[in-house]
Amino acid sequence: MSNEFYNLNAQEVSAQYLSKSFEQVHQNWIHLLPATLNKPNARILDVGGGSGRDAKYFAKQLQTIHDSKNISDSSESKGQVFAIEPAKELAKWGEQTTKGLGVKWLQDTLPALENTTKLEISFDLILLSAVWMHIPPSDRARAFRKLTNLLKPGGQLVISLRHGHTDEERKNRNMFDVSADELKRLASEHGLFVKLETELDKDQLGRGHVSWQTVVLGMPDDGTGAFPFIRHVAINDGKSATHKLALMRVLLRIADGHSGAVLRRESSSDGDRVILPAGLVALYWCHQYKDLIDLHGLFQTPAKSPNMGFMKADGWHKLTHRLASDYRIGNLFTGEDAQALFKTLSAALQNIKNMPCKYITFPNTSTPVFEVESKAVKAKDSLFLDLPSLEQWGEFSMPESTWLAFNRYACWIEPVLVSEWVKTMASYKGNKEYSQPAAQYQLFKALEWLEPKRTTIEVRQRVDVLKRENKVECVWSAKEIRQKFDIDHSMPFSRWPNNDLWNLVPSDSKVNSEKRDRLPTEQKLKASKDRIQSWWKNAWLDDNKTEEQRFFAEANIALPGLDSDNTSIDDLFEALVMQRSRLKEMQQLREW
Repeated sequence: MSNEFYNLNAQEVSAQYLSKSFEQVHQNWIHLLPATLNKPNARILDVGGGSGRDAKYFAKQLQTIHDSKNISDSSESKGQVFAIEPAKELAKWGEQTTKGLGVKWLQDTLPALENTTKLEISFDLILLSAVWMHIPPSDRARAFRKLTNLLKPGGQLVISLRHGHTDEERKNRNMFDVSADELKRLASEHGLFVKLETELDKDQLGRGHVSWQTVVLGMPDDGTGAFPFIRHVAINDGKSATHKLALMRVLLRIADGHSGAVLRRESSSDGDRVILPAGLVALYWCHQYKDLIDLHGLFQTPAKSPNMGFMKADGWHKLTHRLASDYRIGNLFTGEDAQALFKTLSAALQNIKNMPCKYITFPNTSTPVFEVESKAVKAKDSLFLDLPSLEQWGEFSMPESTWLAFNRYACWIEPVLVSEWVKTMASYKGNKEYSQPAAQYQLFKALEWLEPKRTTIEVRQRVDVLKRENKVECVWSAKEIRQKFDIDHSMPFSRWPNNDLWNLVPSDSKVNSEKRDRLPTEQKLKASKDRIQSWWKNAWLDDNKTEEQRFFAEANIALPGLDSDNTSIDDLFEALVMQRSRLKEMQQLREW
């Protein structure tokens, strides 16, 4: 929609909106609001936040409930309010209206909602007040899909519909006709149900030609609908080799651990799709097969030979001295190893394209679910594994609904994939020694994704070096690190396996013992901001370009909402707070 009118008339429009209270404007559905406000850690999105009237009301109500329940004092525990306003001048008024209330304002617009989607979070309530009539009819299906994908199971989507526009308003403010029937049809197509459809109400500002109607839609608690497809591929789909399971686990690992890997989102006839660097998919493919084949000697097909199609003499077989842990973001390959890895990734991507991507199709069709647009890449003597480098191999495309299921429910889906992989491997003649259930624990062990000790040792050594020169503090307690200390995963490894430099921090042993595998509260994390950022700078960012490059390569691909070229530790810390919130929401982790 055009923002020119609202930018040019921001002050007048803001005063007009603020002349009426939230209760006056939203009286016909306000009785449904307590169900959201009373949820623990409620999250609300105001799309088209304008002057900030509605966002202010939400934030104040959440604060009142928080105070009445005597909940611990953190902005997340009392809920979070996000507001979107594409007209920059109007957004300034909105930010002023909500100043000091913790409302997070985003520059974004429908139908793409690109910046909001990049945060990889979902909402209990999404409000579109006086917005839908600005969306061209041709964009509404995509806009609705985006909104649905941002909604939590059990969440509410509230859309107010303006009926009646003058010719001048249609032209200057890009207004289009709307109907409740259109919304109900879109809701039915996307698995939402109608909670409320109001009668037409008079305009609160007294405009005779304008009337309003509100439609409230609910998301069932059974989520996105991607689970039947995932379960079918994992359990029921025919598997002559482990290719399909491998691809599904690779994508799950990327969705769970690398929110920043999404290059963009695109609309298609089958729904919105997520675009990833094809080289990243190939890298993780090699990562998971590496130790299974080279270290454990496990067959991955029923064939007599353990060799798979992507294992070439000038690629894979020249890297047998490498471990799976070497195939990770932030590592640098040089010389013959770099040449071999270039060729290995190219061969792996071709195998992915010709095998699982070709044979995983939408139900009752021959249409592939996953698509690869690969590019030929010339082998070179140096390869640094970061997002820009892995884009060289082209793009990998997948349905956004599948991405969201992997992203939000990885801890429940992965055990199913691993269990089925173990059963599949145990059925091959080459692995006959593992055919009995009693021996299959070794297969589960072989499928473990990461070995945390290597990176922890590296960080511990860095602490020892810094201690000889300067004071090193426990990031949580500010105690000086002396002889006995621990390296803590700020986001607990047992719940979210990440060994990146940014996630590993020095901790007093006693403090770390208290924290264990719990998630730091938002308040505790923010209270430790200066010490965490000081550790990042002293350990990795001061006068060490190689480590700095690795540090940001890891962070920018792992955390939500960061650009691939980000070098700001303030933006990084904000993304860390967001990731903490995501983990809390998705896994209901105990807090520390």
